[in-house]
Amino acid sequence: MDRFPEASVERTVEWVDTDASGHQHNSAILRWVEAAEAELFRALELPDYFPSAPRVQQVINYKAKLWFGQRITSTVRIHALGRTSLTLEFEVTSDGGDVAAYGTVTTVHVPQGATSAQPWPEHVVRAVKGA
Repeated sequence: MDRFPEASVERTVEWVDTDASGHQHNSAILRWVEAAEAELFRALELPDYFPSAPRVQQVINYKAKLWFGQRITSTVRIHALGRTSLTLEFEVTSDGGDVAAYGTVTTVHVPQGATSAQPWPEHVVRAVKGA
C-alpha cells in the first residue's frame, strides 16, 4: 500500500490555547493533533486503540505562530506500522495554509494488563493496511 489513512480536524485558536502573548501555547499543538488522531481511529472503527496505545515519542517542529481567533487545520496520517509500534506524522496549518507545526508521534500497543509492548491485534493491522 502506497498511502496510509489520514484524518483532519479544523479548530479555532481559543484564548485557553494561547500563552500570555496571545499566540498558541506549545501544548495546544498536541491537543489538536490528538483530536485529529481520535477522528482517524473513529473512522477506522478502532475504538480500542486509545486505551492501549501509550506514546513513546513525540517530535514537534514549530515553524510559525498561531494567534487567538485564527482558524487551523490539524492533519494526521499513519506513517508506519510496525510489529508493536505505530508512527503518525502530522502538520498543523493556519487558515492561510502555512505550516505552523509538523512532526511525529509514536505509540506502542500495550494491552490492558500487559506491562510491555505487544504485537498489534490482527483487526488493527487489517484496518490500518486496508483503509
